Amino acid sequence: MLLHVIARGKIGRSPEAELVARYEKRLTWPFKLTELPDSGGKMPEPQPQSRTVLLDEKGKDLSSEQFAEALGRWRDEGVREVRFLIGAADGHSDAERAEADLLVAYGKATWPHLLARAMLMEQLYRATAILAGHPYHRAG
Repeated sequence: MLLHVIARGKIGRSPEAELVARYEKRLTWPFKLTELPDSGGKMPEPQPQSRTVLLDEKGKDLSSEQFAEALGRWRDEGVREVRFLIGAADGHSDAERAEADLLVAYGKATWPHLLARAMLMEQLYRATAILAGHPYHRAG
């Protein structure tokens, strides 16, 4: 199952970019990162059998185990791609929220989108480690 992060804004050379790269190297699942401009740009077409997750302030505050459970369930159902959308500063529209399969928030705080991208990458790595029975989850 492809983990596809679609993010508004360019991460460039930054401490957040180093964190994203660190977790991307550790992922054993297929992964793709698509960066779009802050506004506009063409959203990539979803694969058939895909799910969409929005990182959104109105989302659920899931534990790492709950997040892993959702990924594992989708994998087992034959989902081919999970798209994780990180919006620009103004967030996602109500229409985007309504179309998403899952809204996820990292607590009640507002996070910069570059830091949210690094946090998502760590949670993707942690979720795949949980599903593989790897000890990283308890060591981290």
